[in-house]
Amino acid sequence: MLSSRRRIVIVPVSALVLASAALTACTARGESGQAGSGAPSTSVTASAPVSARASASTPPGTTASGAAPGGGTGRGQASAPADTSAPTGATTPAGAARWAGTKQFVQISKAWISGGRTYLSVRTAQKVAVTGPYEAWHIMPGQGPYATVSMAADGRVLLSAPLGDDSQPVSYSQAEFVRRLTAESSLIRPALGYDLSFDGTGRVSRVQSLYTP
Repeated sequence: MLSSRRRIVIVPVSALVLASAALTACTARGESGQAGSGAPSTSVTASAPVSARASASTPPGTTASGAAPGGGTGRGQASAPADTSAPTGATTPAGAARWAGTKQFVQISKAWISGGRTYLSVRTAQKVAVTGPYEAWHIMPGQGPYATVSMAADGRVLLSAPLGDDSQPVSYSQAEFVRRLTAESSLIRPALGYDLSFDGTGRVSRVQSLYTP
């Protein structure tokens, strides 16, 4: 009778041991499965910020190289500056604006014709009358830069010696004036002086050289 009770007590203990072992095995398999499935999640989570940063650094409508789709230029590429240089022979503001409607005494370093219009490179100077054995003018050269001015189409040119053929002013064409001035050496030109008259637009309407023996 005592022996029979002992067997009844032993059976539940064995079952408990087996159940505990089975539970331990199940728990181990569950943890192993979770560990195996966690690797892809980690990879996805780590790659998400990289993709987000790439999207944030690339402006909408542009590729990673900075070029807009369809061959256009992205905002990051600077365009070539526009050409703002003045055409050859253009009248400078220094001459046209400040001298409009005035008379100026100047030196002329050179003269040329471009596009059917006569241009002069001028610089203001001073003149002093010479009252010696003959009447003439002494030219006091200026110190400032030369400015380019243009002549009116009907502008007059009056020349005295040495550019002209006489001590008295004689009328010449603009083309003849350019030819005669160009023929003079660069050493003679600074010693010559001219009275210029400007019209209201800043173009030279009259050129008269001073007699210089």
